[in-house]
This record gives sequence, structure tokens and C-alpha cells, in this order.
Amino acid sequence: MTAPALTIFALAILVAAASPGPAIAALLARVIGRGTAGVPAFIGGIVLGDITWLAVAVLGLSYVASSFQMIFTVIKYIGAAYLLYIAWRLWMSPATPVDVHAAGNVDGKPLRSFVGGLLLTLGNPKTIAFYLALTPTLIDVSRIDLVSYAELAGIIAVVLVFVLGGYALAAARARKLFRSSRAMKLLNRISGGVMAGAAAAIATRQA
Repeated sequence: MTAPALTIFALAILVAAASPGPAIAALLARVIGRGTAGVPAFIGGIVLGDITWLAVAVLGLSYVASSFQMIFTVIKYIGAAYLLYIAWRLWMSPATPVDVHAAGNVDGKPLRSFVGGLLLTLGNPKTIAFYLALTPTLIDVSRIDLVSYAELAGIIAVVLVFVLGGYALAAARARKLFRSSRAMKLLNRISGGVMAGAAAAIATRQA
């Protein structure tokens, strides 16, 4: 692919990734509520989900996606249920002051975090709409070969890691400001509420 085409695609991905949505809300609530454990795997799941939807768009399988709407609806609700579980964990977390030398975690196990990020992305109508509707207007999908797809997937990975990593670092720094039990209790409740809101957004939005 040409450099201008890749640049346009990268800018579109950057804008989409940086726009507030359920994925960013979930990431921020996760980091602010309990620290950065599991976050790299969570972001990795999001990246794989985006690359998967890119493959669907590139292969011209939009009609398949619409034909299997029930499957994607199930994935969407599984992702929402996962976020609600995290919200409950955050809400019920003990009001322990932040130890700046130790990272807390909510479901920090890498595999569980990875699957959570993947389900969140696969079931997010915003992500589905972007790749199935907008990608074909940004690039000529009929001319994409394996090398071109690898280039696009690489752009997605770099941009998402950069954007989501930036959000995670900012949230981690903000979290260190809360060092009293009362502040942490409030922060846990706010984070749980935000996570529940992200779950509701996933469950109710239409592609």
C-alpha cells in the first residue's frame, strides 16, 4: 500500500482509538480502581479484536457478519457481563490506601484479562461499525494482499498500544494521589460505576 493510504488509515485509527467509549472507560476504571496488573494482556485482547474485525472487512464478509448477528449479540452480552463482574469487584473492594510500590489487581491474570479485552472489542458496536462500514471507504480492500494486511494490522497494534497505554499510564499516575482509606473507597465506587456504565453502553448500543 502507498504511504498516503497508510497514513490516512493510521489517522483514522488514532481518532477512533482516542475517542471516549466503553473500551477506554473499562481500561480507566480498571487501572484507577485496582492498578495496572493484567492491563498489558487486556490491551492485547483489544488489539486482537480490532485486527479480527479488520480481517472481516478486508475479506468482504460484511454480509456474513450481518447473517450471524445472533452470534455477535451473544458475544456483546458476554463482554458486558464481564465488565459488570469487574464493576462488582471494584465496588466491593476494601478501602485499602494505595501502596505506590505495589500494583493491585482486579482479575489480573493475563489470560483472563486478555479474553476480557477480546470479548469487549468483538462485541462493541462502535468497533464493528468502524471496520465493517468505514474501513472500505478509507482503503481499497479489493487490492489488499497478505503484506498489505500485515501493514494495516501493524498500524492498528502500534496505534492502540500507544493510545491505550497512554490512558493507562495517566490513570495509574492519578491513582497514586489517593492514599487514604476514605479516598480509596470513593475511588473504588466511582471506578465500579464507570465500569458498569461501560457494560450498559456495550449492551444497549446498536451496530
